[in-house]
Amino acid sequence: MNTEILKKINAEWLKEKTLPSLVRRAAPEISLEESADILVVAGPRRAGKTWYLYQLIQDLLTSGKARREDILFVDFEDYRLTDFKAIDTDALLAAFQQVAGNPPAFLFFDEVQQLPDWSRVLRTLHNQNRYRIAVSGSNSHLLEREISTELRGRCRNILILPFSFPEILRYGGIPYDETTLLTPARGQVMMAFDRYLKEGGFPEVVKRETAMEKRELLQTYYRTIYYRDILERYNIKAKYVLEAVMSYSLNTFSDLFSISTFAKRLKQHQLPGSKQTISNYLGCLQEVFFIIAHDKYSYSARKRIMNPKKIYLSDTGFSSLAADFSENRGKLLENVVAVELFRRRAESFYYKGKGECDFIVMGAVKPETAIQVCWEMTPKNEGREIQGLREAMNALALRDGLILTYDEEGERIVADIGKIPVIPVWKWLLG
Repeated sequence: MNTEILKKINAEWLKEKTLPSLVRRAAPEISLEESADILVVAGPRRAGKTWYLYQLIQDLLTSGKARREDILFVDFEDYRLTDFKAIDTDALLAAFQQVAGNPPAFLFFDEVQQLPDWSRVLRTLHNQNRYRIAVSGSNSHLLEREISTELRGRCRNILILPFSFPEILRYGGIPYDETTLLTPARGQVMMAFDRYLKEGGFPEVVKRETAMEKRELLQTYYRTIYYRDILERYNIKAKYVLEAVMSYSLNTFSDLFSISTFAKRLKQHQLPGSKQTISNYLGCLQEVFFIIAHDKYSYSARKRIMNPKKIYLSDTGFSSLAADFSENRGKLLENVVAVELFRRRAESFYYKGKGECDFIVMGAVKPETAIQVCWEMTPKNEGREIQGLREAMNALALRDGLILTYDEEGERIVADIGKIPVIPVWKWLLG
């Protein structure tokens, strides 16, 4: 690797880079200088991972616990680092010392999955006990047990998704304390929630003024996920199958995805695509945080895998890209709940027997809560929604059940169960 390029990248960071004005993210407060673990920040592209790293850096600078010259920041998606190899890490650190006049104390590696053999590099650096390390990546493997195994248990991971609803309100300067929600100002909260349902929470999308600007930006994110995060990273062969799976996800979010049925659809259009290929591509879309997939709840892991998955978009804004877009408020509402459960790192399933229940939320070792989501409770749907919830709670011996709606609040008395709270989704999102 050309050392002059490495020196230039370091000099740009130290002398030219200005930290942007930040909206603080609702993530755990981290004292990086006191942490012995590698901090791993994972989430979708453009959700704010880099900004969260900047937030950590700004905290170090403003608290006086570090100088700019103590901090090495590298974006591994910089085109000048295309040929960077694991063995070049020493040259990178040496180039920093040449420019800064001292070795770094803090290492920030953005989009670390672009660094070949990144886990060995991090382990080696961590073993030297010289650095505090924070990295980000757009791959769900960074959240899972494999990452802890790769780094020998020496990591702490944080999930950064597009803005949550409370973050949307804070960004817009909209108060949402209990007193305010009892006044006409509650209308501002509801207007913000309506936008959140349709537009999602990607920070740059939220900042855009017009619907066209927002949609164009989401289209750019969609293409980047397709080309850069999946085609390039996974060496996809059957591109048309990937396109079809992504398009189908846009049009049928908050619904069941049957791999067998989808394979038949491809065959009807004279497009070959094996069940295994479709399953693999669904896995890729989960890994890059494009979709969230829930299995049907079963005590048998094999039966979970054999049944259709329920697919949700990682951000409801993507729904505006659907080919046959027609706003389905109930599906958007359910999708928002799925994203929030994912944000809270809750393990979730759907239940299907004679009736259906949208979410079964796991506790430490067994199911804990059943959640049913509908836009509103009406004489036409109330019996069906309550029966699905009741069946799930009885079948899984659950004490806690919940009905989430757009704006209805109260309770229902359910036979064999007792009182079931009915809460607006927006209020549930606010905690």
